[in-house]
Amino acid sequence: MSRGGSGTETEIKLGLRDAAHGRRLLRACGFRRIRRRVFESNVLYDTPAGELRNRGLALRVRQVGAMALLTYKGPATTGKYKTREEIEVRFSTAMELQEILGRIGYVPVFCYEKYRTEYQAPDRVGIATLDETPVGVFLELEGPPGWIDQAARDLGFSESDYITISYASLYAKDCSARGASPGRTVFPKTAQKR
Repeated sequence: MSRGGSGTETEIKLGLRDAAHGRRLLRACGFRRIRRRVFESNVLYDTPAGELRNRGLALRVRQVGAMALLTYKGPATTGKYKTREEIEVRFSTAMELQEILGRIGYVPVFCYEKYRTEYQAPDRVGIATLDETPVGVFLELEGPPGWIDQAARDLGFSESDYITISYASLYAKDCSARGASPGRTVFPKTAQKR
């Protein structure tokens, strides 16, 4: 993920049974926490006709504490990994972003939440994030393809474990399986106090 700039992200996700299991795996492989566990609220925006989604694009507003990020994601190339262009800009509040997007015709189409903790090993070039979501716990590995493969093997996973769809798609699949509307995938309010 680029931080306040642009670039290309290459990543995979790996499903975990719970966050404690993920922390144990990361520690055993030499990963150390570089960013504490934070709550993220994410809202995807699109035109009422779904023009961005139809073109494979995404426009997201992420609120992390007092900071807001506007992220554009280009079309994804999927195969063994998911690779896509990402441009990210920081704003002081999500309200500013929401007002601007609304005035130019974009509407919120999907909301999802997660708790994210970032890890990195001292001799490694990629980032591992432990993501706790309402539909499961995932380890996301982002970096060069060779690093992703090596880190996944070190953590005890194989290529058959790689997940390359977005969290929004994972949430939508979960909603579909439960017969629920995929407009919001959020934690119960009591869970946010953890």
